[in-house]
Amino acid sequence: MTGRRRFGSIRKRDSGRYQVRYPGPDGQTRTAPETFARKSDAERYLSLIEVQMMRGEWVDPARAEVRLGEYAERWIEERPGLRPRTRELYSWLLGKHVAPYLGGVPLGKLDTPLVREWRSTLLHKGVSPSMAAKSYRLLRAVLMTAVKEDGILRVNPCRIPGADQESPEERPVLTLAQVFQLADAVPGRYRAFILVSTFGCLRWGEAIALQRQDIDPVRGTVRVRQAFTEQRGKGLVLGPPKSRAGLRTVTVPASILPAVRDHLVGSVPDDPDALVFTVPSGRPIWRGNFNKLVGWKATVTALGVPGLHFHDLRHTGNTLAARTGASLADLMARMGHDSSDAAIVYQHASAEADRKIADAINAELKAAAKKERKARKKKRPDAPDDGAAGALVPAS
Repeated sequence: MTGRRRFGSIRKRDSGRYQVRYPGPDGQTRTAPETFARKSDAERYLSLIEVQMMRGEWVDPARAEVRLGEYAERWIEERPGLRPRTRELYSWLLGKHVAPYLGGVPLGKLDTPLVREWRSTLLHKGVSPSMAAKSYRLLRAVLMTAVKEDGILRVNPCRIPGADQESPEERPVLTLAQVFQLADAVPGRYRAFILVSTFGCLRWGEAIALQRQDIDPVRGTVRVRQAFTEQRGKGLVLGPPKSRAGLRTVTVPASILPAVRDHLVGSVPDDPDALVFTVPSGRPIWRGNFNKLVGWKATVTALGVPGLHFHDLRHTGNTLAARTGASLADLMARMGHDSSDAAIVYQHASAEADRKIADAINAELKAAAKKERKARKKKRPDAPDDGAAGALVPAS
């Protein structure tokens, strides 16, 4: 028995359930992916499909059957502009934290409760909040393409407030004295490496890719034109910096220039293309070997910052730059960021530090005011205590 309708058709199967069929925008007939126990449910489904088509919101159920794992792999392969290390990170996150749980799920079956359950499973299994946030952002980006570019989904199911936020532990910031103590503690060949990386706010790959032509020991400038990245199966690959904003020239403090000049004279060949910071053989420094070369763990432990990472030198330089009161644009230029987010974080930290200074001064003023009031009370016991303290602030 077939129901006659203006749009689509409903047929009662031998099982007693109702099957829905309807024409797609391309004229091809589609069958609903499931049958319905009641005819009224089938009619409501057809009405919904018709409205979606009229609004341009209809999604072909056949396209939504593609598995998330397959779709995400293609997304990573075909995504334009991804740097090799970013591509490697996305592939690792997909294989480690996304595909084992959601890889076999058709895109059309993904919904917010399922995404929420997946994220909760990651956290319960000991995945760090930071790594869970990275995985969530990858999944959201993949599914956003399915919504906006491919039209496979109507809405992105990644709609969990705060799931994309990382709360990394506070990284250490060295004092100026500690920076120079660290530079003096490592083998002499790497002293200038520590100083330039810190005060130039350089990333690891940028620092080890510097060539003699990039250093002006007279003007005190360091030009960042390229960076090394470690790629699986390829080793160190020389390419552009992390972003377009990474192409920059930074000025380092004059106080470290003697160390830079000594290093250029004693450890760098007189060739414009010669790498500035290398191992004794002249080859680039590998991140994994550097700790052993300089005895990093023992050195930073003796310095009083046992958890210090090399990247914290850039963090220290960024923090020192922010404390100068530099503008947001100037901080972005020095740090090599094309987004203001990171620079704003450093500006905020600098503002908080400035507030602490003001609060400390205010505490001293209040203590002095209290002392003065006591002195006045002692001289004139009958004088009213109105909280005034001459030129000092009141006690409140």
